[in-house]
Amino acid sequence: MLLYKQKKTQSAKGNRLLITITVLGSAGPLRFLVNEEDLVAAIIDTALKSYAREGRLPVLGSNLNDFLLYVPYAGSEALSPWETIGSQGTRNFMLCKKPQTEKMAVDEKPNTTIARKGNGSWKAWINKSFSLKISSHELING
Repeated sequence: MLLYKQKKTQSAKGNRLLITITVLGSAGPLRFLVNEEDLVAAIIDTALKSYAREGRLPVLGSNLNDFLLYVPYAGSEALSPWETIGSQGTRNFMLCKKPQTEKMAVDEKPNTTIARKGNGSWKAWINKSFSLKISSHELING
């Protein structure tokens, strides 16, 4: 009789899924059980904690707002943190760090300057290189 009650309460919570999360840059995927009604934000949090607990590299940090969860073969849009994990119809996911440009403050300016060696720009150097090759080629054939 006790066994029947446990099964009944477990089904009231929703189905449990074994999911696989591949962390970009990590050696292997994470695997753990979740409820299909769990939110994507909670899954990201659990993945980051599991990753850190296992001592994996590279170190990711623990701020779930710095990461996005994707379905690898379903397009390029990240999952909303408020979606349920079971609504995706898949059990394989990819965890990626958000691009740095999204975290940049409004008053910060991105570093768009290209390092220069000596005088002139890299464009001038390329043009000079091409003109030397063209002129030396013309002298040989001409």
